[in-house]
Amino acid sequence: QVQLVESGGGLVQAGDSLRLSCAASGRTFPTYAMAWFRQAPGKEREFVAAIRWNSGTTQYADSVQGRFIISRVQVTNTVYLQMNSLRSEDTAVYYCGARSRSDGRTGLSDREKYDSWGQGTQVTVSS
Repeated sequence: QVQLVESGGGLVQAGDSLRLSCAASGRTFPTYAMAWFRQAPGKEREFVAAIRWNSGTTQYADSVQGRFIISRVQVTNTVYLQMNSLRSEDTAVYYCGARSRSDGRTGLSDREKYDSWGQGTQVTVSS
């Protein structure tokens, strides 16, 4: 339904900043919410940050609160993840996800509710 392409990953040192981009397209876009998830080796894909497309309301995982900022530019169908004060534990493949439908709950962190995914972009933080 929604095609997502991530970019901006790379190798950085601890304390550095990096901005990821997710370019969205498709006949059903705009959608309900966009999010960033990440998956480190040997771990489940975990929620990082999300934003409601229309309202701009954001939600963050505790582990990135105060360090990462999710934003979107509606006119370009682009979602960004500004990552500051990066740590080695932020190392992961970062995936952009799109959620097409809302439900009766306010949370945006449930990965099973996201319908479309990008291929991911690798972020490696060296210490």
